[in-house]
Amino acid sequence: MRNDTPHASTPTATPQLLRKASLRQLQIFDVVARQGGFTKAAELLFLTQPTVSMQIHKLEDSVGTALFEQIGRQIHLTEAGHILHNYVGEVISSLNRAEMSLAQLQGMEMGMLRIAAVSTSEYFVPRLLGGFCALHPNIEVALEVNNREHLFARMKENMDDLYIIGRPPQNIAAEFRAFMPNPLVIFARKDHPLRAAKNISLEQIAQNPFLLREPGSGTRDAIEKRFRANNLELKVRMELGSNEAIKQAVIGGFGLSALSRNTLESCEEKLQILDVEGFPIMSSWHIGYPTGKRLSVAAKGFLQFLEQQLPDIPD
Repeated sequence: MRNDTPHASTPTATPQLLRKASLRQLQIFDVVARQGGFTKAAELLFLTQPTVSMQIHKLEDSVGTALFEQIGRQIHLTEAGHILHNYVGEVISSLNRAEMSLAQLQGMEMGMLRIAAVSTSEYFVPRLLGGFCALHPNIEVALEVNNREHLFARMKENMDDLYIIGRPPQNIAAEFRAFMPNPLVIFARKDHPLRAAKNISLEQIAQNPFLLREPGSGTRDAIEKRFRANNLELKVRMELGSNEAIKQAVIGGFGLSALSRNTLESCEEKLQILDVEGFPIMSSWHIGYPTGKRLSVAAKGFLQFLEQQLPDIPD
């Protein structure tokens, strides 16, 4: 009997799209589609906006039709774009799984670890990563440092392996655990009149000019919540977008502020932590990932490294 079923090893023709389009173009297309814009995609990919536009145009030439259309100031996927995006998502997921499988074959000898951390943690996360990389020198590490809202956006898009943050998100399904204390303190310049005072009331603090991080900052949220709970409003003199700017402004005499104790080590000779009632606000640093995420070998190894290096902190 003749069997017309093709043998499993029979070569198949290479799809036209695979011959003409690159994986990088498909990745760029995926990010543009998810972000709904070329500018935001360029920022996340660390590319220029013209480069992103050029790669999308090349991909459209390969496909033979437009993938995006502009309505007003917004861009939207065309029907062809929606079809391609469904398949591109499958391709990227398959490649991520392949990367994890290959890394498992190599154990901890190779791999990629992607971590996103809030800016307040930038004073200790590099040291932790340095210790980990010293044990596993062939692991490549990418560290994204930004504010809390930016990290939540990245988490929703599943862009990283692990996320380091003060307070875990409430509206994103995720698995987080505490791994290190994170005391929030109020501080002043070394010669401030309150520098030696004991048990300073919140009312006294509220009478002084205060410097805050930008809206969306976890540190700012915690401070404002504590003062609102006592029916007090801070006299906000300045909003600043980085911890270093906050510290330098306090040193410059612009007022008081509050940051994680972890951020003050480099300026201890110029700054004074104040003895304020209800402070420090004690919390913990948390590390985690979206629920259901399949962790890479490198990510699992880093979590194990933290457990071995740091004391256990209850959630």
